[in-house]
Amino acid sequence: MKSLRRCVSVWTLAIGLAAGPLLISSDAHWPQWRGPNRDDISPDKGLLTKWPSGGPALVWKATGLGGGYSGVSIAGGRIFTMGETAEATYLIALQLSDGKKLWSLRVGKAGAPGWGSFAGPRSTPTLDGERVFALGHYGEMVCAEAASGKEVWRKHYMDDFGGHLPEWGFSESLLVDGDRVVGTPGGAQGTVIALDKATGETVWRCGDLKDDAHYSSLIKIEIGDVPQYVVLTAESVAGIAAKDGQLLWRAERKGKVAVIPTPVHHEGHIYVTSGYNVGCSLLRIEKSDAGFSATEVYANREMVNHHGGAVLVGKHVYGHSESRGWICQDVETGEVVWKDRSLGKGSLTFADGHLYLREEAGPGTIVLVEATPDGYKEKSRFEQPDRSKKNSWPHPVVAGGQLFIRDQDILLCYRVKAES
Repeated sequence: MKSLRRCVSVWTLAIGLAAGPLLISSDAHWPQWRGPNRDDISPDKGLLTKWPSGGPALVWKATGLGGGYSGVSIAGGRIFTMGETAEATYLIALQLSDGKKLWSLRVGKAGAPGWGSFAGPRSTPTLDGERVFALGHYGEMVCAEAASGKEVWRKHYMDDFGGHLPEWGFSESLLVDGDRVVGTPGGAQGTVIALDKATGETVWRCGDLKDDAHYSSLIKIEIGDVPQYVVLTAESVAGIAAKDGQLLWRAERKGKVAVIPTPVHHEGHIYVTSGYNVGCSLLRIEKSDAGFSATEVYANREMVNHHGGAVLVGKHVYGHSESRGWICQDVETGEVVWKDRSLGKGSLTFADGHLYLREEAGPGTIVLVEATPDGYKEKSRFEQPDRSKKNSWPHPVVAGGQLFIRDQDILLCYRVKAES
């Protein structure tokens, strides 16, 4: 079976090479969840504006990754993701050129926390030079050497930091900032922690915010020349000083069941959205002599985004709304510019003027749409091959002229770079 898998990978690679030169770009750079800036915006240019019938060329398919909903991070000619077997959850490194597995490191427990049988890791590894950081869905936090997979240190969200296991497990993707790695164990000792990325020792903990962790990932912003991390929970949106963990501002915002999407920063404002009929909010964050303040600009149910994410292009937010289908929303006013139901619920990313939409159910249809407030302008679509029977929740990734699609045990690599 191993030899068969190897033959399949080499065969698909050969087909891709026959189609044109430089199919695999070694400078692909997508080092963490939602890309270089945690906004799901790819820096790639010169991409296809229309796909061939049946979709773009498949370069390779990697198998044997295990179950779960982890996405991919990419740098230094390697791809990093997570998956689980019946016995354990693993951090996995693949070769970018052909998808060949380089190493795997046991992270922790396997299985499905909570109801619904949603087994497997949910976190995307974070890459930082020679190190890679991963979080298991039961709270295991691991730092490893990117080249070899050798474990450097590990901590545990519950055992070491008193965090509480969310209903469906820990799902955030760790944030690396300078010499620190930042995460959200939650709990009475403080929601957000910063650790020394080299040793795993605690640098600070924000004890003034005691919300339990939900499923959203931190972002870093700067307002009033003060670097800070924005955290979204089921109780709050809050800003934490990057320097010392001080709580700078907090706005109460009640979420329901599962608060998942990553916050979005826009010119001193924070946009957040979540599902279960909660909707979206825009907060204006300001600094004065008295400190920081957070003022609500609007709150509505136009964008009720469960977990596919919201992407900001210019001053417009794109994403799937539970009650409206795919929408384009003016981020400054909250008004819907257009909506369309040509594709079911799913996730998205942006690259070179286009949105890459991925439907979570059924055949896992992938659609290329022009990112414009002038209306839903679909360019191409294709159905993902080798679909699993589970929802395809990992976001699509566009990096180095390639489109990466993870679906449980497999990872597909497509060429989307236009020919020169």
